[in-house]
Amino acid sequence: MATINKQGQLTLDHPLITDKNSRIEVIILIPEEEVLDAKSQAEVLADFRLAWHEAMTGQTISVAQLWEGLENDLTAFHSR
Repeated sequence: MATINKQGQLTLDHPLITDKNSRIEVIILIPEEEVLDAKSQAEVLADFRLAWHEAMTGQTISVAQLWEGLENDLTAFHSR
């Protein structure tokens, strides 16, 4: 993580552990400024509660079943 100052320069939270005086590649991910409004937060909470209920009551599928479905979809897609 880092902070951008008023001059647009980055200040890293922790020093890099690498060879000094070497060039590096930096990828910057800027978070969206849109904040969830109260309705969106309520929807997210409702979705979480439903997912938690399904997980606790065994209404889930295994990863193997999920992969099988994905593999079938990919096979059908590539055979077109």
